[in-house]
Amino acid sequence: MSKTAKGKRPVYLDEPQIDQILAIVMALTSEVSVLHDRLDTIECLLAAKGILSAADIDAYEPDEEVAKKREHWRAEYLARILRVLQEPLDTL
Repeated sequence: MSKTAKGKRPVYLDEPQIDQILAIVMALTSEVSVLHDRLDTIECLLAAKGILSAADIDAYEPDEEVAKKREHWRAEYLARILRVLQEPLDTL
């Protein structure tokens, strides 16, 4: 199931490029907000159960496999965020 909205993108300001930047900023804000809440929940649960402390989390160094996985996720994430700039090109 596609998560792409149907129809035309709403226009809020006089310049379409500013609307695109606004859309990117709002998408990032939404993502960061959700991630913050989830991470805070995980850290609280881990500390409450005595499994990991904030210091343990801060000291973690990812291995090569984890680093590659994160890099792949980051590339897909940026593609989603910057999708608003690519869409007009896809319709030509």
